[in-house]
Amino acid sequence: MRLYDLIQQNKNLRFIDTVSGKSSMVTEFHKSIAIENSQGLGFVYSDNQIDSIEVFLNFLESNFTISLLNAQLNIQFKQSLEDIYRPYYIYDTSRTEIEGYKKCSVSESITLFKRKTKQENPINKDIKLLLSTSGTTGNPKFVKLSDNNLVKNAMSILDYLPITSHDIVPLNIPITYVYGLSIFTTNCIKSNTIVCTNKDVLQKDFWEDFKIYKFSTLSGVPYVYEMLNRIGFFKKEHEFLRYMTQAGGKLSEKLISIMIAYSKTHNIPFFTQYGQTEAAGRMAFLHPNDLLTREYSIGKPIKGGEFELKEGTNELIYYGENVFGGYAKGLDDLVTFNKSNKLFTGDIAKKDADGYYYIVGRIKRIMKLFGTRINLDEVELILKNNLDGNTFICTCIEDKYLSINYLNKELTDNSIKKVLREKLNLHSSSLVIKYIENIPLTTNGKVDYKAITKNED
Repeated sequence: MRLYDLIQQNKNLRFIDTVSGKSSMVTEFHKSIAIENSQGLGFVYSDNQIDSIEVFLNFLESNFTISLLNAQLNIQFKQSLEDIYRPYYIYDTSRTEIEGYKKCSVSESITLFKRKTKQENPINKDIKLLLSTSGTTGNPKFVKLSDNNLVKNAMSILDYLPITSHDIVPLNIPITYVYGLSIFTTNCIKSNTIVCTNKDVLQKDFWEDFKIYKFSTLSGVPYVYEMLNRIGFFKKEHEFLRYMTQAGGKLSEKLISIMIAYSKTHNIPFFTQYGQTEAAGRMAFLHPNDLLTREYSIGKPIKGGEFELKEGTNELIYYGENVFGGYAKGLDDLVTFNKSNKLFTGDIAKKDADGYYYIVGRIKRIMKLFGTRINLDEVELILKNNLDGNTFICTCIEDKYLSINYLNKELTDNSIKKVLREKLNLHSSSLVIKYIENIPLTTNGKVDYKAITKNED
């Protein structure tokens, strides 16, 4: 059964928008906007408000392949992606016109941009969703996911999360990120109410909504839980909160202790999870009962999934029906969908005697900052292109900070911060910027990132 059909079976599901006050039942969104009955590619620059959700669900029902993209993506990145992939439809509320497209009112409140001249760009019928491996840099590299990938992962998550038909769930993580998407899909299948919101835990309005709508659950990356702790959330009892979930990196030792104590005192299960975009979401979870004794473990594979460690490197390999069908870097890559149940995660892991897995390092030059995957090589290139070709060395500090080392004394920290804020929407509090006199090199003349990272410890 298609993901869309599973969602539509939940007849009591409703969506509420906290800004407009608009409320709609899921059945009202069935073919509620006019999309052509053909195959093609649709770019949906989405936020978490109700109009974006309506657009996404309509494209999910259609024969179109959907690319879910961050609405706040830099305009230059948007235009570059559109030049490469030439989508037939574009949903983007931030623009009033797009060259080569005409505006079409597809419902009373929603407008799409439609390509003036339709081009035949064959797309494999198994590709339902394209998700970016980098939510901020506009990399044309997408993960190709099938409807079956999405269904299998959603059902595996439903197997362990205590979602009920009475739950009221906030979309406090963007659905353009795979963690937010998995929250959306699983709760659409089973819960009662989805609260559509772009507000985050640092905003007073979010907590007003928390009380008004009586949220059943909260989800977040480590940064979110750090903020919750900072504002005193765990010092209070929250009557309607039933469980919490976390993904997107490791919690600190201090925060784990706080979560254990809070969960035990208030009987609120806390689920830590491990996943990647290439697996349509989750690959493993740690049961709340194991949090006290195995707090640094990613747990065990989800239902239908398996792990193994690659001999020699201990790279974690995942097997499951939620594994993607390959990457796309351009239109030609949309012709194929390479079905596989095997995923090389790029993470180095170990396994204990009881079958619990622990991530101990990374093979790839990828970090997670506030739960968003950042390609460090891309960041270096963006800085170089925007700051007169200067050399930059980017590393990760404990998945909490992006470290930028530079060689030119004439550069200023503020100039670097300005580029990263404008291009990637990165806040200065997440950056550690430092001038260095020389770059350590390996014996083959490449940048010795390990040496740089070691000097930062």
